[in-house]
Amino acid sequence: MKSLLLKLKGPMQSWGHDSRYQARRTHHAPTKSAVLGLLAAAEGRRRTDPVEDLAGLEFGVRVDQPGTLLRDYQTAVDWRKGPPAKLSERFYLQDACFVVAVSGPEQVIEGLEGAVKAPRFPLFLGRRSCPAGPDLLLGVVDGGVEDALRGPEWQAPAWYRRTRDTRVSLPIYRDARPGEEVEERLNDHPVSFDPRKRDYLWRSVHMPAPHVVENPEGREAADPFWEAVVSA
Repeated sequence: MKSLLLKLKGPMQSWGHDSRYQARRTHHAPTKSAVLGLLAAAEGRRRTDPVEDLAGLEFGVRVDQPGTLLRDYQTAVDWRKGPPAKLSERFYLQDACFVVAVSGPEQVIEGLEGAVKAPRFPLFLGRRSCPAGPDLLLGVVDGGVEDALRGPEWQAPAWYRRTRDTRVSLPIYRDARPGEEVEERLNDHPVSFDPRKRDYLWRSVHMPAPHVVENPEGREAADPFWEAVVSA
């Protein structure tokens, strides 16, 4: 078992899991369907290509910097017809940073690593307006998702570290295993990315103990309860 580690960081990200009609919302952390779509694009797969092999990989996220929510109010008018305008809302995460792990057989994971190093198609953080950064790839490590997510150093920038406590808890979300407590259910297990017949299954998400890091650049929290809420 190997794990591919990615750093999802950028000015804006958007991870839709229930976006419909005129409100395009974002989840608070990267979704499995979006990350697997990124990997499929790196491999050069078309939207009509099967993705069962990727969907079978174990998936997990560590929240290194939760970011803040941005609401973008948009209007669109067909210039050939004129008013009325179509109104819509787009939601994004600003200044967020996540570490993602995808685990599976060694040959599969190493193949994905090579694809991320030399992607066939452009890679995005959920939407085309949110390009992935040049430091997307963190590498490949031994073990499953949770062990992999506890390995990398804290990826948040110095300015953010200075705003946090001297001891910080980084939440972890991963695929729930049989018998584990389920904290969340998301409709983001991809079956097909075909625009004519997009299909997803529900995925159970488990939240293990957070990854705790020491933060020598931080400050002593005046309100420990508030610090715990912000870190979550």
